[in-house]
Amino acid sequence: MTFQWPTLLWSLLLLPLLVLLYLWLLRRRRKQTVRLANLAIAKAALGKGPGWRRHVPPALLLAALAVLLVATARPTATITLPLSQRTIILAMDVSGSMRAEDVKPNRLVASQEAAKTFVKELPHDTKVGVISFAGTAAVVQAPTVSRDDVIAAIDRFQLQRGTATGSGIVLSLATLFPNDGIEIQHITGQRKFPGTPLGEDKAKPEFTPVAPGSYNSAAIIMLTDGQRTTGPDPLEASRMAAERGVRVYTVGVGTTGGEVIGFEGWSMRVRLDEETLKTVAANTLGEYFYAGTAEDLKKVYQSLSSRMVVERKETEVSALFAAVGALLAVVAAGLSVFWFGRVA
Repeated sequence: MTFQWPTLLWSLLLLPLLVLLYLWLLRRRRKQTVRLANLAIAKAALGKGPGWRRHVPPALLLAALAVLLVATARPTATITLPLSQRTIILAMDVSGSMRAEDVKPNRLVASQEAAKTFVKELPHDTKVGVISFAGTAAVVQAPTVSRDDVIAAIDRFQLQRGTATGSGIVLSLATLFPNDGIEIQHITGQRKFPGTPLGEDKAKPEFTPVAPGSYNSAAIIMLTDGQRTTGPDPLEASRMAAERGVRVYTVGVGTTGGEVIGFEGWSMRVRLDEETLKTVAANTLGEYFYAGTAEDLKKVYQSLSSRMVVERKETEVSALFAAVGALLAVVAAGLSVFWFGRVA
């Protein structure tokens, strides 16, 4: 815990003085009682003493003052808070190697089922978009809160040739920041700036980089089973994401040693490029996950689901301290009235 105004913590030194004042008042009261001629008469007049209860309200009041003085120093703490209005982009590999059956029933079906379960577990106000990539990348579903639309988009995946992991990241960023002027013509065949009339050019807006991982309103989850064979460099694409503060969580499916896969009459050796996926995640302050089986893949998405709905954030907690201090003061006053019929 840290404090925005730490110098005000010196006010806590007043508490020992209040304790000394309380002890002085108790001693003074005893002296006044002893002045009576007969101690027995004094005891009879006072009746049965309050015992330990007399010290409870003052102790609670002292604790209340301590908590309120700490609140004046404006304490801050890192706490877990629910996220609201977040956008998740699922960038999923649909290259031919996803038909491999080392992940049952095959990599594509296993990834589809895990992704659909993940989407269903997200908060209802979280927007989800779907990007598919192979030799090129495409927006299968624009970000939406409709879970039915997202699930239908995932079910529409069609296998293609090539693996352009960098294209998946770049198009994900262009979907999250449609007004940033991110060039996507070379990875989708579309115009640079969607919405611009044909033949009309548009000036590229200025861009100011931010700290990596600082954009908490969106995240990209990229699943792939192979290494890049075409398209932009995924490491350069990850730097683009880092400059926009977007975390990229990478999920690797398949074998690192490589495997020969047949697709449309072609034979190809596919290998999971873990080092690149780890670097992509590290560049953006995301995280890399390896899923060797369908069950592993489900666990990965369950873990990601918990990360997507909450965030740890440095937050001022002065109000919490003030509320606790006020509650202690009320309890102290209530007990004093209940036991002794007076507040002080």
